[in-house]
Amino acid sequence: MKGLVFILSLFALPAMADYVGPDGKVRDCYCTDKSGSRIELGQMICLQVDGRIFTAQCQMSLNVPMWREVQEGCLSSDLDWPDLDQTLKTSAS
Repeated sequence: MKGLVFILSLFALPAMADYVGPDGKVRDCYCTDKSGSRIELGQMICLQVDGRIFTAQCQMSLNVPMWREVQEGCLSSDLDWPDLDQTLKTSAS
């Protein structure tokens, strides 16, 4: 029974991001990035603010979507690969 309640609660999570105003209209809650693109609650992106770069998560605070810093710096897939030709020449000597 507890497992069923847990599974059903997972389906309710996306609906929790909606706000029903006093007029009865449903309003979506989300953040925006610097280009104005929609970022859903819980998503993380890399932000650059006043020369600082950090990873931030879209969260709710006092019924207002906001960015919260979750770690300093950002993950990157940019790797500095060693020069393979130089490595091969060195190991052959």
